[in-house]
Amino acid sequence: MAGKTRTPASGDGTATGVIVVGAGPTGLLLSGDLATAGVPVTLVEKRPHRISNLSRAFGVHARTLEQLDARGLADELHARGQALSEFRLFNRLSIRLSRIPSRFNHILVVPQYEVERVLERRAAEAGVRFVYDTEVTGLAQDADGVTVQVRGAGGEPGQLRAAYAVGADGLHSAVRRAIGLPFPGRSVIRSLVLADVLLDEKPEGVLTANAVGDAFAFLAPFGDGYYRVIGWRRGRDLPDTAPIDLDEVRETVRLALGRDYGMRDARWMSRFHSDERQAPVYRVGRVLLAGDAAHVHSPAGGQGLNTGLQDAANLSWKLAAVLRGHAGPELLDTYQSERHPVGRAVLRSSGGLIRMAMARRPWTLALRAVLVALLNHVGPVQRRAIGQITGLGYRYAAPRGAHPLTGRRAPDIALTTGRLYEALRGGRFVLIAPDGVEAHSRKDRLTVEHWASGRRTVVLVRPDGYIAWAAEAPDADRIEEALVSWTGPSRP
Repeated sequence: MAGKTRTPASGDGTATGVIVVGAGPTGLLLSGDLATAGVPVTLVEKRPHRISNLSRAFGVHARTLEQLDARGLADELHARGQALSEFRLFNRLSIRLSRIPSRFNHILVVPQYEVERVLERRAAEAGVRFVYDTEVTGLAQDADGVTVQVRGAGGEPGQLRAAYAVGADGLHSAVRRAIGLPFPGRSVIRSLVLADVLLDEKPEGVLTANAVGDAFAFLAPFGDGYYRVIGWRRGRDLPDTAPIDLDEVRETVRLALGRDYGMRDARWMSRFHSDERQAPVYRVGRVLLAGDAAHVHSPAGGQGLNTGLQDAANLSWKLAAVLRGHAGPELLDTYQSERHPVGRAVLRSSGGLIRMAMARRPWTLALRAVLVALLNHVGPVQRRAIGQITGLGYRYAAPRGAHPLTGRRAPDIALTTGRLYEALRGGRFVLIAPDGVEAHSRKDRLTVEHWASGRRTVVLVRPDGYIAWAAEAPDADRIEEALVSWTGPSRP
């Protein structure tokens, strides 16, 4: 590709399509969504073409499973993992998920590489162009598009051009650096140890986790007999490059969990540190950030993978609407206004969990005991915490005077033809209305469904499963006004 420029273009020569940088879960979901919507997509990845098993994420939460269900992937992923409806922290805190209002009232314990595998296949089938073993070296944007400078495996330079670019390339994002955005924050914890090991003694639960002040540890199964260990021990403040051996991992796990489960035969070990950082904005002109390129936080609560996938679900339909001429570029500003506050909230909640795990002084231990008691015995407090961790509790701001449902996550509503999240699999808006209401002129971007019950409310659900607009028994003119506002004018 040396010296070449790839420029997807419309009939008048204007750059079209999207360049996505980073083939992790966020970039794969985003690319697959765009390609499914008919948008040309080039996905650039620095690594060679392979799915790595060195990822840290193991938990897929309910809201993310709903998003995957809307793409027909949740059931397949379920077959590769294990459902966990309850887990314990700090020996006393019991988190019960079985009552949450979702078809997926659990955490799916499944390695990140399995998530990437199904997302990569979907993206390839949709027509995404993959460019592996290629790194971004620069970026420039103008009124008509974005030019991304790249370097291939052999060192040869090249460039790619499209209407928009999205950086989903992680903590050290080349895209974020290229547009000059700072990444303020700090390292919250250093020298976490990771290892993939066999265990002679099988843990009692699917996930095993505990913290004792001077150490914490987490065990999760790969499904092939090996377990991923993540641990930390006070006083081991070492750089990521410091040597590590299995004895150190065993000692960390014994301190936190009381035993090491006969840990042996490590096939991989490493160290890493955990940062808390967030970009001040997620959009600069025609360039946007998503996932870890936009925000990173502690692994506590397993929210990193999930927040990134939900970023992608929010952004993909908006980019597709703009590029297909159904909305103006100002729609992309709502990505910032909706997702930046969620990223900030995740930083707070995951940071709070990790600080609770590291509590050592008497007053911090006492505070942790009070919080544990509240979470265990006060239902609204636990429901709020579960809503944040699972992603089900977030809602987007609604205009003044809007229907109370506006901005909320849509549950999996029963329809005359099936379920809402099945209806969302076309990547279109879904209008849920009483029998007799139709809108045939927007079949390329709107599906009309009817309540299985006799409800008279009319609800317009966005492609990402959030409610765009709702009204009680509106007339046809009011429905058309809402459809024009959200999906664009009808076509003859």
